[in-house]
Formats: sequence, C-alpha cells, structure tokens
Amino acid sequence: MSRQAAERRGRRGELIAAWWLRLRGWRIIAARARTPVGEVDLIARRGRTLAFIEVKTRASEADLALAIDRRRLTRVARAAEMLAPRHARPDDAIRIDVILLRPRAWPRHIENAWHG
Repeated sequence: MSRQAAERRGRRGELIAAWWLRLRGWRIIAARARTPVGEVDLIARRGRTLAFIEVKTRASEADLALAIDRRRLTRVARAAEMLAPRHARPDDAIRIDVILLRPRAWPRHIENAWHG
C-alpha cells in the first residue's frame, strides 16, 4: 500500500473512531495532536476521564494483532505527557486507550492500554 493510501486509511479510521466515541458519550477535544516526541490520534473526555487514544486500522484481525506494541504505546505516552497539562483538569483520571478498526467488524476499544 502506498504512503498516501495508508494516510487516507488512517484518517478515515480516526474519523470512524471519533464518531464511535461520540456515540458512547465521549467529547473529542483534539485530533492529530502533534508534539515534538510524537502524535496522539484523538484526545477525548467523558466526565472526569481524559483519554489519549491511538487508532489503528488494518485489513485483518491478524494485522491488528501486530499494530500495537510497546514502542508505539511509549511514543503515545510521551506525547500524552506533553499534552496533558493543556487538556487535563485537576481531578481527571488520565489514560492511554487504543481503538482497533478492521472491515466488517465493530471497533474494539482497549481502555487503559498503557501501564508504563
């Protein structure tokens, strides 16, 4: 797959994930939040929970199993540390989530995927 096609697939997946979260009561605060150490695909809030969310879109379940690893989550966690002061409130529970997307399947939301 070309880089442009992968970029389009990623953007589409982020849009689907954002709508899926909204339907479950989340408010999207930011999308594609960039920092010098990495990017967070979505930042969302529901009540006192602030989630920094990595979205992965793949063609199959097997490909999704390889999409998230410690290195990728470390990058998201570092970016979240830089973004948290801008978005977090004093009593917020802050976590790193992952949403996995593949064709003909409901999104899979892995809450609190990062345990530092």
